[in-house]
Amino acid sequence: LMFGITFSNNITAHRQKSRVMTGYTWVASSHGRAAPPRAVQAGQDADGSLIYAGRAFFHGDTLPCKIVPQRREAYVSHNGREHNVSNYEYLVEQHMQWVSSSGSYIPPGAVPAGHTSSGETLYLGRVRHGNSITVGKVHPSHGCLYIPFGGNEVNYNSYEILVMR
Repeated sequence: LMFGITFSNNITAHRQKSRVMTGYTWVASSHGRAAPPRAVQAGQDADGSLIYAGRAFFHGDTLPCKIVPQRREAYVSHNGREHNVSNYEYLVEQHMQWVSSSGSYIPPGAVPAGHTSSGETLYLGRVRHGNSITVGKVHPSHGCLYIPFGGNEVNYNSYEILVMR
């Protein structure tokens, strides 16, 4: 239990099970499923596809992820690479907004979206990358946002982070 939020170690994709958290919900999903109502739209890819905020379990970590339902894809960034994941959870919003941040600064009300296997909390961030606005993980101890893009993990020192309003 971190910040009043329970993270699942096993995300079940075929049940539409929701877990109500502090002011928001995570909804389990998998490739081919449409975004649930009120899913957090985090950006738009260069081809116009909408990108949604989510999280996925990957190699012992629960990682923020980008979900692109139009292309039946979801990705996490891990260890320098972009990885496709087939099971993930959509973040369903209540009252949230994107605010500017940089480095390791985590503003009050930032939405925890995952954690490393060693217990470090990770947050949802986004940035303009080329002709897209892409979501990824804010990794406080690294002082940056990592986005999964083009097969790689790309880092940014200035970004927007998702916070509760």
